[in-house]
Order: sequence, then C-alpha cells, then structure tokens
Amino acid sequence: MARIKVDQGVTLIAPNTEVVGDIRFKDQLYVNGRVDGNLLAGEEESATVIISDAGSVKGEIRVPNVVINGEVEGDVYASTRVELAARARVKGNVYYQLIEMQLGAMVDGQLLHEPAPGASAQVHAFPAESGDAARKDGRNAERG
Repeated sequence: MARIKVDQGVTLIAPNTEVVGDIRFKDQLYVNGRVDGNLLAGEEESATVIISDAGSVKGEIRVPNVVINGEVEGDVYASTRVELAARARVKGNVYYQLIEMQLGAMVDGQLLHEPAPGASAQVHAFPAESGDAARKDGRNAERG
C-alpha cells in the first residue's frame, strides 16, 4: 500500500469511531473508522490522507496525496498523487495529477487528469487556408 514517510503530525480516526463534520488537517490523516463529511488539507505537497480497508468517507476529499483502500462516496481531488489500492471502492469522480491503481480497485465515476499547476495545455492550431475550402473538403489533417 502506501510508501509514505511519517515525519510530521499524524491524526488517526480509529476503528469503531465515527466523525460527523468536515475535517481540516495538515501533515497526515489515517482513516480507519468512518467520516461523514469533507476531508480538506492545505496545499502543502506533503499533506496525505490514507483510508484503510476498514475506513470509509462520505464526502468530498481535497488533499494533495490520497491513498484509498476503503470506501469513498464523493469526489476526490488529489493535486499531487492518488493511489487506489486493491480494495478501494470510490463512488464519485477522481481528479488527479498522478495515479496508481491496483488490480481490484473500483471507481464508479470518472478518472479525470488535471495538469500540474503552471503547465500549459498543448493546443494544436492548423494554418489558415484561403476560403476555408480545406476544412470543407476534409483536408484538415495536422501538418508538421
């Protein structure tokens, strides 16, 4: 599962624990229980949430690094990296920059790649031709 170095503050939501409401955190959050609310972290690239196979979240996740091996009902926004382990069950869209998905993981939604901040989208433009005749007769293939 996660290969993440523990060197900062760690928050644990233990098994048989249910938290109702949004959770805002820095550093690392381990969810082994149930959260009925949103998980929100600052934009520090090291902020990480790990949802174990016993954990579940019903709400939106906005954390740079996300590791899921349990259940999530809501959209996931991972600005740096998302890992979907073998027992991951996500009902919602997953927005990611980098993704690792293991055999057995399930997403009932869309996987949507988000480019890195500052990266420009690559746009292919075709040279203009007189009278737009080229587009009308199908000669709009990319030219090098």
